[in-house]
Amino acid sequence: MKATLTLLTALLLAPFSARILHAEDAPTPARNGPAQLFPSFQWERVPVNIHFGKRSEMTDDEIAFVASHSELVTLEKSHGVEAHGSTEKGTAATAVRLKQRNQRVKVLFYFNAFVNWPGYDAFKTYRSEWTLRGADGQIAKHPSGTPRPDPSHAEFREWWSETVAQAVKSGNLDGVFADALPQSRSPALAKRLGSEKQQSVVDGLRQMLALTKRKLGNDKIVLANGIRAGQHLDFLEWEGIDGVMIEHFDAYHSKAPEDLKADLDSMALAAAKGKFVVLKGWPALTAAESQVKGRSRAEQLRLARERITFPLACFLIGAQPGCHFCYSWGYRETDGGLDAYGELERPLGRPKADAVWKGLTATRDFAHASVWIDLANKQARIDWKQTP
Repeated sequence: MKATLTLLTALLLAPFSARILHAEDAPTPARNGPAQLFPSFQWERVPVNIHFGKRSEMTDDEIAFVASHSELVTLEKSHGVEAHGSTEKGTAATAVRLKQRNQRVKVLFYFNAFVNWPGYDAFKTYRSEWTLRGADGQIAKHPSGTPRPDPSHAEFREWWSETVAQAVKSGNLDGVFADALPQSRSPALAKRLGSEKQQSVVDGLRQMLALTKRKLGNDKIVLANGIRAGQHLDFLEWEGIDGVMIEHFDAYHSKAPEDLKADLDSMALAAAKGKFVVLKGWPALTAAESQVKGRSRAEQLRLARERITFPLACFLIGAQPGCHFCYSWGYRETDGGLDAYGELERPLGRPKADAVWKGLTATRDFAHASVWIDLANKQARIDWKQTP
């Protein structure tokens, strides 16, 4: 099935394979493509998305690092709650400080579309009847035990979209990161809800994001999580979604070479539809490394720096204008997102052409780097060129 998806994706992409992509050449068949969302996008260095949350106040050094290393920042749930009292206030406060350092930084408000994570002022007006329930009448919950909302309720969709719109407007933010869309399609949830109810939930999510985008306007970003291993590609067709995250690249159940190829194909498919992609690399997240929680942070960072080549090279093979690379072993400030990686500091330059594929191997040249990957053996090389 996955091989079939990959083949279909390749066939869809065929008309675009010869295109040389620079920032000004970004395909924009959609009304709100990457060129409009990222007018200052450049290939000078690897375009990085920093996605994290810190419950306490950020230090000046942390602010300086983020502002100088990324122009697309997502501030996670519970960001700033200890210092400012809510995620909305914490996000807004950090956004002010980041934009003072770098006016080009775009800051996204994290709001989960299918899990009611606490820590938001907005939940003071949330109504219990909007909570999702199974066919047995019991509350449907995330594995953490946190209740899920029911997007099939029109009033919930209005509340969610208005929460985002007000947070973005009052916090001078640049859009929203809408998390957990694929969770609405899980087989386990279908058993709890029944197929008809599950479909109404998915349809509600689609309507909710379209409504949110209309309230935000074309100059704001809706980044959704996401697509993976050639699945959920229809999210690229949803009205209101500007970009998608490939969160599980080479992790969890998306580790087969065919899965990785499908993900990289999806980046070009997204570009052809006027969308962008954030590819999330994980330095250490496998069943064999379940003891990772017992490692010191220093050891984890050492491993992260050692293992960056393969996911970064894969990103560079598939990257299109507007795409960003995210790299950490979690989503808190201590999980590697606020640490330096030498490869992300180097001059990159524009791609000279799209990648050239031979089976599951590919090469691509940039102004200051040549990239090679072998997905079958999970090997990669980035040859950085010396610059004056």
